[in-house]
Amino acid sequence: MKLLKSLATVAAIAVCSVQAHAQSTLQTILSDGVLKVGTTGDWNPMSMRNPATNSYEGYDIDVMTQLAADMGVEVEFVATDWGTLVSGVTAGQYNITGSASVSPSRARAAGYSNSYFSLATVPLVLGENAERFQTWDDLNASDVIVAATLGTTQETQVKEFFPDAEHRIVESPARDYQEVLSGRADAHITSNVEANTLVAQFDQLMIVPVERPRAPTPIAMLLPQADQVWINYVNTWITLKQEQGFFEELGRKWGLLPPA
Repeated sequence: MKLLKSLATVAAIAVCSVQAHAQSTLQTILSDGVLKVGTTGDWNPMSMRNPATNSYEGYDIDVMTQLAADMGVEVEFVATDWGTLVSGVTAGQYNITGSASVSPSRARAAGYSNSYFSLATVPLVLGENAERFQTWDDLNASDVIVAATLGTTQETQVKEFFPDAEHRIVESPARDYQEVLSGRADAHITSNVEANTLVAQFDQLMIVPVERPRAPTPIAMLLPQADQVWINYVNTWITLKQEQGFFEELGRKWGLLPPA
């Protein structure tokens, strides 16, 4: 009898575990009334954190605030960094992330939504070095230090684009462009969107006038890989918002697209 009771208990626990595992993130969000979003707060103009108030603003913040509103839930932004962005979503620390470059390495562990915007990579240097750096090849030299932030797509790209240069990889909350401003690095690379924002913010910086940007890359949201119900919901929402002009309007607001 004791054995039968024990087996029944184990079976009940197993059923509950399967049911809990089978429940989509979508149902959890609707039940809890909160959409948890992982965001780095250091990618201008996508996600910027005000350290004084611990509040966020930017393109991604507007996107996620609208997603939560359309779901009828509150939004909660969870601080993360580029090195732990994927592990945070796979561990359930948040339900979804803000924009992230689509890459095979990230896709091995996490799921992606459909893309809603594309970026490309450009290099930045100090304006005083304008004569020294004119092309991509000018940066691929042993006497050049190129910075990147740990865990970003750019960390991989600097090693690929500039195998002969010295690589200076910094960890959040430090940023690669700060290494250039301080003189600890000669250059860094970033998306064309952030590059335009940085040169407007820091008049010491300039975009190297390369013939063309490299690595055009779609951006999308990271989600739990196995949760197709949640992925399908987000993709449906993205499609509807694209048709309504939502992403185009936000792109113009935050300078990702030229004014209409």
